[in-house]
Amino acid sequence: MTKSENKVKNNKKVVKKQEKVEKSDKKGNVKSDKKQKRAGAFWLLGVSFVAVGLLLFCQFYFGDSLNENTVFYQNTHINGVDVSGLNRQEASNVVSAKMLEKVDEVNVTLKYDDKIWQFKGSDFEVNPDISQQVLEVLAYGREGNVFEKNKIAKKIKEEGLDYNISYAEILGGLENRIDEISNEINKEPQLAYVSFQPDDEVMFQIKDAQAGEVVDREKLLNDLKHALSESKQVELEIPTNPVLPEGEEEVLSSKIALRSTFSTNYSTSSKQRKENVKLALSKFNGMIVEPDAEISFNQVTGVRSEENGYQKANIIKNGVFVEGSGGGVCQASTTLYNALVLSDVEILEVHHHSLPVSYVPLSTDAMVSEGYADLVFKNTTGSPLYIKTFCDANTVNVQIFGESLPEGECIKLRSELVDIIAHNGDKIVEDTNGEYANQVLYKGEYYRVKYPKEGYETKAYVQYIKDGEVKKEKELRHDYYWPQEGVVVEGKDQIGEGMTIPNSDVKLIPAQKVTQEHLENIRTKFTKTYPASFEA
Repeated sequence: MTKSENKVKNNKKVVKKQEKVEKSDKKGNVKSDKKQKRAGAFWLLGVSFVAVGLLLFCQFYFGDSLNENTVFYQNTHINGVDVSGLNRQEASNVVSAKMLEKVDEVNVTLKYDDKIWQFKGSDFEVNPDISQQVLEVLAYGREGNVFEKNKIAKKIKEEGLDYNISYAEILGGLENRIDEISNEINKEPQLAYVSFQPDDEVMFQIKDAQAGEVVDREKLLNDLKHALSESKQVELEIPTNPVLPEGEEEVLSSKIALRSTFSTNYSTSSKQRKENVKLALSKFNGMIVEPDAEISFNQVTGVRSEENGYQKANIIKNGVFVEGSGGGVCQASTTLYNALVLSDVEILEVHHHSLPVSYVPLSTDAMVSEGYADLVFKNTTGSPLYIKTFCDANTVNVQIFGESLPEGECIKLRSELVDIIAHNGDKIVEDTNGEYANQVLYKGEYYRVKYPKEGYETKAYVQYIKDGEVKKEKELRHDYYWPQEGVVVEGKDQIGEGMTIPNSDVKLIPAQKVTQEHLENIRTKFTKTYPASFEA
């Protein structure tokens, strides 16, 4: 046999051998699959037996849960009614009917100190739904395993179970009645507070806190429900709890420091003007301004009329000093305004006069007028402010107390003259209505009503100072005091033949030309008249 033939023969043997191995593997796999299927079936069967067993065990051991068909144990009574063998709904109907028959017999008396409140069951709308309370009775003894339940059921059958549902459960609006009574009794605590008497030798006194009282609503309701489950005739003392006030006297004491003081001079004013200043400021004396409160000067001082005690005195009107009711009130508002700024209080509204005033620097005045100009401020300090005002023969004074500024800090005001606004000289007006007939009659005759006045552009700044050094400066105001024309009245009639007009001592003033030298002179004058800064 050739080598080639031997090789073919050997290959056939290998192939046959491989086929035998594959057949053997297939048989083995089939047997393995059958074994796995049989094992899976037995496993599922075992789990099923266990589950069924657990279910049967739980049903046996724990019993069934409550449902609409569950009935009361034998010898069970609710409010004297035998509910043995009844389900929840049946028992609810029978017991509520019994309670409704007796509701008019309910009488409740509540007492607190020398006060008494009485009401009857007939005073209320009746709520007959007691199913929830009946369910609670039905559930009694049905927790735990079947052995425990049987034990309790046997005990109830032998000894009985008596349960009373409170009449409070069917009195609709009972809680509202309790709330009304509570509102009559409840008393808010009195916090410690500051008594401010600005004209006394001791201006500030810290008054002690006083505890409040509040009805213990939950306890009262529980007591009432319990009492009405045992009897229809109830008398109870209303329980209360004290309410302790918050706040400490030491904290209040730290908030009555002097924050600022400001004074102006009115020594040359008329008696009437002084009285008006005193009256207006007296409205603020003793005022306590709570945090975030907004105060209007005009509202506080009222109408400036003779009926309200204000007298006739000079006021500025259209750039001229004329007599008017309440003259001088602007000095009161200006003094208060400066004290407020030095206390770091927010100013919501302020106005300047049409003419500079003599008692404060420019841009630090506060003109007020009924109907269109007010001084309005808001307490933004976070603590109450206390205002003290007083006047003597020469000065007008305002002091503001409150929480002290940080240690080493103070506030100052600085006024600055920016520029002079030139006036336009005199304006000649013919006396057509004869208002000045006793002064002028003919053309060429002149009478001066007022002199022209230059105007000023000014600014005011607030300086925040720490240990003598200016840490911050902010612009407070930027004002223009507009110039005023001079007014000269001339007669309206033509001079007759042969008449001579006497020489007039009125010299007409032309439009002003402002020089740098004049500007510096005015700056120097203002600096001398009004110090550059005013300190708290």
